[in-house]
Amino acid sequence: MIQIAVCVCLVPDTASVFGFSGGALDRSRVTEVINPYDEYALEEALQLKERLGSGEVTVFSLAPRSGSKALQKTLAMGADRVVLVEGEGSDPWRTASILSRALTSWYSDSLPGIVLCGRQSTDFGSAEVPGMLAELLGLPSVCGVGLLEGGQDGVFRLEREIEGGREVLEVSVPVVISAEKGLNVPRKTSMRGVMEGRKKPIEIVDGPTLEEARVGLAGLRPVSNKKNCRIASDAGELAGMLHERGLLQ
Repeated sequence: MIQIAVCVCLVPDTASVFGFSGGALDRSRVTEVINPYDEYALEEALQLKERLGSGEVTVFSLAPRSGSKALQKTLAMGADRVVLVEGEGSDPWRTASILSRALTSWYSDSLPGIVLCGRQSTDFGSAEVPGMLAELLGLPSVCGVGLLEGGQDGVFRLEREIEGGREVLEVSVPVVISAEKGLNVPRKTSMRGVMEGRKKPIEIVDGPTLEEARVGLAGLRPVSNKKNCRIASDAGELAGMLHERGLLQ
């Protein structure tokens, strides 16, 4: 039976109202949802389990304890369990480091056959965590996968878009794969799925505190939409205005 791990992060819902207070983001009216790219990863894990006829899908997420409500959706979709690593990932390296420790601790005997992640998050969009996670776990990785086939013999056939064409790869387990948009169509949750999901466990574990962030967020400020508009009465005045701004020599 193949063990499948899916790394999921929570991001602000695009319909949320964002505000700023004292140079910091006001999150009081922000609703967090599962990162859309991670839904592709989870759907692929569920399809792989169905295709192989066996397997266990475990979702790992670095999030505050309050995130367990949003993570219930992964159980409603069909995941077997959720491991919520309590904490916050302040930069990609710290996130990858904490997740790698959680995975090695959970799978004490051996790493899962396949670790699936979304290609990037929709908030910061760095697309760095999957590659860093693979390096920390000592596993090969393939990013931005748009097609995943096989797996019955422990070998997967992958395709991904590259400049000027598509790249076809074969990889053996264990491996870390990040999912691109369009890999599949994530399933909708049903009432039955929601009810069954409530019976499945969400394990809450403490996140390691040894990893210091290597990139810090100094501050945030809203984009100003105000524009300074000056109207030139003739070509001569326009030339003078451009000269003042250094746009005309």
